[in-house]
Amino acid sequence: MTDTIHKEPVIRLRNIRKRFGSLEVLKGVDLDVYKGENLVVLGRSGSGKSVLIKIIAGMLTPDTGSVTVLGEDIRSLRPRDLQALRTRIGFSFQSSALYDGMNVRANLEFPLVRNKRHLGRKEIDAAVARVLEDVGLSQTIDQMPSQLSGGQKKRIGIARTLILQPEIMLYDEPTAGLDPVTSANINELINEVQEQYNTSSVIITHDLTCAKATGDRVVMLSEGCFLRQGSFEEVFAGDDARVKDFYNYNFISTP
Repeated sequence: MTDTIHKEPVIRLRNIRKRFGSLEVLKGVDLDVYKGENLVVLGRSGSGKSVLIKIIAGMLTPDTGSVTVLGEDIRSLRPRDLQALRTRIGFSFQSSALYDGMNVRANLEFPLVRNKRHLGRKEIDAAVARVLEDVGLSQTIDQMPSQLSGGQKKRIGIARTLILQPEIMLYDEPTAGLDPVTSANINELINEVQEQYNTSSVIITHDLTCAKATGDRVVMLSEGCFLRQGSFEEVFAGDDARVKDFYNYNFISTP
């Protein structure tokens, strides 16, 4: 985690509301994400975390409010401009979202071939080799996704987002379904990505260990509203019963 955060917002949300039918998932939330920080959005399943991150990525449109990412008003962008902005944002899906019919090399090449068509074979090969080395999986280059463990799939999914050298990383439940040792490795990788690529990141999770290990700042989302924000310790230092219940519901190991 970075110790010095330049107070320059790269993501700014104001009065974001989102409803699906009669269910209001987000109820007027405001949020700034600063350049170079890892921000954790912590909350239970169904609290609106994934909806929030999809709004930041331009995958969902809020009912009200403004979304500014890297200086661009997402809601006013034309489709071509929105697609160009998305190349500057890495989205690590909970499922890793690898193409089952492609080996690791082809999975990593795909975003380059699609978005940077001017690159030659040597440049593509070098980019693939670099991101595989960065996630510690150079040996898997010719393997199929079915041959990878859950943790390896997560790492390859992160590598595929890194290959475009994004300025922002969005992680959706990065440790979901992983054993404690593998989860700790993914947490370490998230921090290494922040340092090596100088990314600003939003990490969506209900995993307290992940939040504590990766978050420069933590915001607690409950029933569509932010309850508290600050360091991990500050968020859980209050007397709010909803925050305490969430802490007590989870198991956290202290280093």
